Amino acid sequence: MNEKTQGYIFGINGPVVHAKGSDAFKMQEMVLVGNEQLIGEVIGIEDKSTTVQVYEETTGLKPGEPVASMGKPFSVTLAPGIIGNIFDGIERPLMQIKNMSGSFIDRGMSMSSLDEKKKWKTTVAAKVGDAVKGGDIIAETPETSLIIHKIMVPPDIEGTVEWTAPDGEYTINDCIVKIKTARGTVDIAMKQEWPIRTQRPYASRRAIERPLITGQRVIDAMFPIAKGGAAAIPGGFGTGKTMTQHQLAKWSDADIIVYIGCGERGNEMTQVLEEFSELLDPKSNRPLLDRTVLIANTSNMPVAAREASIYTGITLAEYYRDMGYHVAIMADSTSRWAEALREISGRLEEMPAEEGFPAYLASRLSGFYERAGYVDNLNGTEGSVTIIGAVSPQGSDFSEPVTQNTKRFIRCFWALDKSLAYARHYPAIEWLTSYSEYVDDLQRWYSDNISPKFIPYRTRMIGILQEESSLMEIVKLIGEDVLPDEQKAVLEIARVIRLGFLQQNAYHKDDTYVPTMKQFKMMDLILYLYDKITDLVGRGIVISTIRESGISEEVIRVKYNIGNEDLTPFDELKKKIDEIYKDIIRKNS
Repeated sequence: MNEKTQGYIFGINGPVVHAKGSDAFKMQEMVLVGNEQLIGEVIGIEDKSTTVQVYEETTGLKPGEPVASMGKPFSVTLAPGIIGNIFDGIERPLMQIKNMSGSFIDRGMSMSSLDEKKKWKTTVAAKVGDAVKGGDIIAETPETSLIIHKIMVPPDIEGTVEWTAPDGEYTINDCIVKIKTARGTVDIAMKQEWPIRTQRPYASRRAIERPLITGQRVIDAMFPIAKGGAAAIPGGFGTGKTMTQHQLAKWSDADIIVYIGCGERGNEMTQVLEEFSELLDPKSNRPLLDRTVLIANTSNMPVAAREASIYTGITLAEYYRDMGYHVAIMADSTSRWAEALREISGRLEEMPAEEGFPAYLASRLSGFYERAGYVDNLNGTEGSVTIIGAVSPQGSDFSEPVTQNTKRFIRCFWALDKSLAYARHYPAIEWLTSYSEYVDDLQRWYSDNISPKFIPYRTRMIGILQEESSLMEIVKLIGEDVLPDEQKAVLEIARVIRLGFLQQNAYHKDDTYVPTMKQFKMMDLILYLYDKITDLVGRGIVISTIRESGISEEVIRVKYNIGNEDLTPFDELKKKIDEIYKDIIRKNS
């Protein structure tokens, strides 16, 4: 190793190591710490010392052991083989580690993130004489049955193609194209590296105007998220954050899912692995893992690696976005990531801010969420990265720093409520405290693709739920019987909305995923029933008479009784409502 880039340890404080003996280290540089060559990153440089954040367990390190620079920023490997793989927070392949060392990750274990011996069937698209620049697609290989991996020119290279390999099978290290640049000829392989803390470049940002369809009614119809948007799912223990993210990963119409288990319990990540390996992608009937990347950084792994796992995940997502794919990131949970920041900040003896979190918590959160977006790529394609981050406030206290700072940088807030979760109302997204700022951006899409009435219907239903909330304060004090029938009608239809529309059954074949057109038909039917009930009450007919007809219960059961393919029964049910309406008028005239 180069003497100029090697120092020695003179202080150890948990995952934070202080080094002396060299002034050649650079910020965010990757270093190898100690005799076991633990992976670390430079996070501070002073006059005579360097501060390193170590991503592995530091027990047993001693002062005087070497600290050697790798001469590059902390980076991830980008190449075919990422999809379907399981990595830890610093992109080490966990399945390969298991085969080598059993159930535990040995310290200082050094291996390639991806299989360098596997040969990929490659079609070379570039031709000799082509002028190429960063981002241009020069070759393709089928990475899985669902994803075509597009080999791109690294962003910092521009020139003329001098030589191309014939179509055939190549490893990720084999040269497939040679490009003549101003700095000389550069060999391009399928593999490239990218610093995780640096956002990958794109040509321009596009306006957000297309929803990420999830099949969950409370999300798609009430609080939609856009492709390229950012959302948070805050909730206390047991409210269903992980369950909701699993459901979004399975059913959302993203091309690729990057699931980051950041500091979560090992059994939760095991559940993800077991479910995703058995589940079939509903669109293609192929294994769900064929379009999923898993980053498992559980609570018993080194805390510093949690901090890196978020950036590893977002960098992998941006890489596939650059190919023209729509990628959704499930980060579970950003609170554990913030706790890692708090611990490292404490070890550095920095001045703490609220609840011990570092003063730069907000800027780190913004740096993460702002890497979401819908963009025009350098190669002329378009792609998006959508971020859905779970937040775990202790005791469901949404006033704590991580939740409050997250709300500053996201535009979609799905607040989980423990009383709904304990009542087995799934998803437990509370409709009074949740919000989406994407509704206006997506209004044209819903109008053009579903119905111009979609957003007005949503507004009416939320209004009914808010009115119900106000009335329930009175009901709790003096009971429902004293309310006039007009207000009883609001409570009745709000019950239909809650049980028949907002509540969903993740294990029912038709209710686990609901197409947006069926969602609209359900909204239309519920509001049609409301208009008829309101008219009857206006004619002096008591609400109990309407309840006795059983039509409300029939509308609630629509989610089970009408399939997702044939929606004609909705019209038949409307006719039945009309018949009951006329029958009640006739009997009470």
